[in-house]
Amino acid sequence: MPAAEPSSSARRTAGLLVLGQFTLLGLIVLLPARDDWPVPDQVRRAAHVVALAALVLMVVAATSLGRGLTAQPLPNAHAQLRTGGLYRWVRHPIYTGLLLFALTEAAASGSVFKAVAAVILVALITVKARWEEGWLRQRFDGYEEYARRTPRFVPFLRPGG
Repeated sequence: MPAAEPSSSARRTAGLLVLGQFTLLGLIVLLPARDDWPVPDQVRRAAHVVALAALVLMVVAATSLGRGLTAQPLPNAHAQLRTGGLYRWVRHPIYTGLLLFALTEAAASGSVFKAVAAVILVALITVKARWEEGWLRQRFDGYEEYARRTPRFVPFLRPGG
């Protein structure tokens, strides 16, 4: 059965989710570091290494989607259900990398403002992923089974929702 075409309301919701995501990421990247809590140099360097690894994770996951890649949480015409590679371990490895990047950058910054933006981003990405999964369930017959056995963001956690 073909998936329903997204309504203009669904497309608007998708656009707002993406706008919120990029706004929060922009705040995390562009706000200045502060001294709201002490961050030892070794911790700051380690966090930057983890953030770099998170960026690599996002690039590898995005590359494996090929022409199915889109920032919108709506599958495009080229989308295919991916269950191998990084997608074997988590349903949303790009979001996993994004959240890991945001959280480590916020922690290393010593900025309460960046930390708040990162926490809000976690909530927003969780909502975005759940909303996206509704569309993926409509589009791909095997998505429900895949979701039952594969965690959303964190490998080795029991899958939920």
